[in-house]
Amino acid sequence: MSTLAFLSSASQAASADASGPKDSDGHLLDAYSRAVTGAVQRVTPSVIAIDVKKPAGAGNSSQRPRGREQSGTGSGFIVTPDGFALTNSHVVHGATELRAMLTDGRRLDARLIGDDPDTDLAVIRIDAPDLEPAVLGDSGALRPGQVAIAIGCPLGFQCTVTTGVVSALGRSLPAQNGRLMDAIIQTDAALNPGNSGGPLVNTRGEVVGVNTAVILGAQGLAFAVPVNTARDVAAQLINHGRIRRSFVGIGGQTVPLVRQVVRYYQLLQETGVLVIAVEAGSPAQAAGLAEGDIIIRAGEHAAVSIEAIQRVLTQATIGVPLPLTVLRGTELLTLTTVPAERAA
Repeated sequence: MSTLAFLSSASQAASADASGPKDSDGHLLDAYSRAVTGAVQRVTPSVIAIDVKKPAGAGNSSQRPRGREQSGTGSGFIVTPDGFALTNSHVVHGATELRAMLTDGRRLDARLIGDDPDTDLAVIRIDAPDLEPAVLGDSGALRPGQVAIAIGCPLGFQCTVTTGVVSALGRSLPAQNGRLMDAIIQTDAALNPGNSGGPLVNTRGEVVGVNTAVILGAQGLAFAVPVNTARDVAAQLINHGRIRRSFVGIGGQTVPLVRQVVRYYQLLQETGVLVIAVEAGSPAQAAGLAEGDIIIRAGEHAAVSIEAIQRVLTQATIGVPLPLTVLRGTELLTLTTVPAERAA
């Protein structure tokens, strides 16, 4: 009885202490609520739920096997008035049938324009009038602590809204094909199966990311592809149906450089890329690269990691001579390779 009385008294005291700033706290909450609701109202008409059918065994979010096919769900958002929409590659890759449901209740067939597993992005198209595209923001302007709003259709619940903050920027995250995705946004806005491909939005109602993944078993660890990346990938997929990237044909791993070598050559980095395999007939073999070489630079860029080299190998480097600065033993060499187009 005394314990209950004590708790009651403490509650009353806390209530009394809180009575002073109550109005100001309510004002702040109202301002926050207005910002979130305003952003949601601006973006929601652009959000779509995606129903997917794939051959049995193909990866997908929210999978439900059905005979020789499996069905799943995902999210997306319209980016052009003529029906192009962004979503995740892992949602639609290998799909045999796509249907989109708009917030106004329309259910429409959709078709895959192209997808890029390396960035986990895809573009689909819906043929329908009166579509409202989302406004794309600038993910380069994001700052940790900024409010982040995730909108999607998890587990079939259309246009579900969760909020949080931008937890960190510049994360690396492995795509489903194993290649690392760079510059990923980390947020604590809750995501669930079916959220994949939905927009991550700022308080101005601008899309700043494409929700892509969570870490299972963890809380508050969700990730989104930056909209600046999505904008470039979408443009290439719409124009060409695929992303063109170059390759040189090596397998490598990031290794620390010997300090004496760093000092002797006055290098401005402490790591390089050890060549552990050279593909037969590849541009790397033609350039004279050998197993055991350590790549220090690729063109004008420091090769501090295998990911750094991957970032250099874009469409722009296909067929263009690319000098590689290589440490072979204690000798520093420059070998010139001509990157070829990587097969899809």
